Amino acid sequence: MVVTFLALLDIAPTGVLPHSSGAEPTASSVVTVGLEASVPSVTAEGDTAPSSQPPPIVAAPSYVEQGSGHLSVVPGTSPVYGTGPLRRLLVEVEDGISVDGLGFAAAVEATLSNPQGWGAGGRRSFQRVDGEYDFRVALVSPLNAENLCPGAGTGGYTSCRYLERAVINLARWETAVPEYDREVATYRHYVVNHEVGHTLGNSHVPCPGPGELAPVMQQQTLSLEGCVKNGWPYLDG
Repeated sequence: MVVTFLALLDIAPTGVLPHSSGAEPTASSVVTVGLEASVPSVTAEGDTAPSSQPPPIVAAPSYVEQGSGHLSVVPGTSPVYGTGPLRRLLVEVEDGISVDGLGFAAAVEATLSNPQGWGAGGRRSFQRVDGEYDFRVALVSPLNAENLCPGAGTGGYTSCRYLERAVINLARWETAVPEYDREVATYRHYVVNHEVGHTLGNSHVPCPGPGELAPVMQQQTLSLEGCVKNGWPYLDG
């Protein structure tokens, strides 16, 4: 696999972010996946699709290649996880992908509430909401992922981040990647922490050296580059 390392800087857009307009999403709201053909004014961050097709994952579970093109907000509010400054998250799931929204939301909460996650040591706290929010985490079918991250070059393979939304590719959520050797649970922690890390202002970093633990902001979806797989930003809690 030929790996292209991208270290894209977050570019703050001018004006007001979509979630700050005062018309907040509710539990029953449905958001249309953007299909705009215009050049995006903000750089999307993501792992560019590999230049060669990765080997198939043996006995991979099935998943929907393309959903309805609409996202639904997962209803409900969680406890506050952690003790630092609060970051509120909205969880969205694309309609028509046969995924239980509450189950996906619970998995995202479990990752962000972990003592080794982005809230480690009181750095920040998280709460899932279905109203006013700070960032979003969306589960999207492979063929619609690029529509939410224009210009990221996902190729239907990778996940990405655009503005305040972390977009998780359903194919990677269900099958992980070959170098993870079917450790789907570990990969899910990684992909949530990696894309949420972008919404928190973190950019890509390389593998520090063969045999070292891979930083969570390394593009592990493309290659471990000799590093050891890792889904957590802070291993000391």
